[in-house]
Amino acid sequence: MLVISTEEPLALAVVDTIHTGDQAALRRLLSENPGLATARLGDSPDTEGGMSRSLLHVVTDWPGHFPNGAATVATLVSAGADVNARFTGPHTETPLHWAASSDDVKVLDALLDAGADIEAPGAVIADGTPLTDAVAFAQWNAAHRLVERGAKTLLGDAAALGILDLVTDFVAGDPPIQEEISHAFWLACHGGQRRTAEFLLSQGADLNWLPTWESLTPLDAAIRSNGTEVIDWLRSQGALKAEQMS
Repeated sequence: MLVISTEEPLALAVVDTIHTGDQAALRRLLSENPGLATARLGDSPDTEGGMSRSLLHVVTDWPGHFPNGAATVATLVSAGADVNARFTGPHTETPLHWAASSDDVKVLDALLDAGADIEAPGAVIADGTPLTDAVAFAQWNAAHRLVERGAKTLLGDAAALGILDLVTDFVAGDPPIQEEISHAFWLACHGGQRRTAEFLLSQGADLNWLPTWESLTPLDAAIRSNGTEVIDWLRSQGALKAEQMS
């Protein structure tokens, strides 16, 4: 496997070509440099603590939405790039995770069309799937698209996206414990989903539930997401911010 330091001229050239969307230049680089499509940019695998990414990660890197991104995915995959390549470092996200985290629906679709694993684990959030990242980072276009494309949708995902029918099915079919309902309620507030939040509160959710990963109550989460309707409703219910609970 070819590993290229990020400071090498070839790495700089291919990153620039991908980010500008120049397909002719990209095809020329791939033709002139055998193995480039499957190359890693970054540190050698035997470098302790090293990090590296594939060229498909370059296409999907934050903030995403690079010119001709979907065409770049197709060009790289046709040249042999692994659509499920893993980031090497503190997590193992695939390019699809990164596309979801960038809310880049066109590239997300291109990756799925090329065979990307929609249920791949490895997210920075709880080692989850691309949908986990999209929901956590409030990338709602990508989250909805992943659900449309068949991603497994858990109670919390459905709550954050306001898929109330699915939320009620979860509660009615195999009743979750109170902690799970409170978690889903928090995510509904994070997603600005008032009707779903109202339903989950009626099912016993803790109005001021605090997650383990950050000190934000449902009200704090709604404020961060600028969910005005949810904020007003939560306050009418007596919801508190974390700083008011100490």
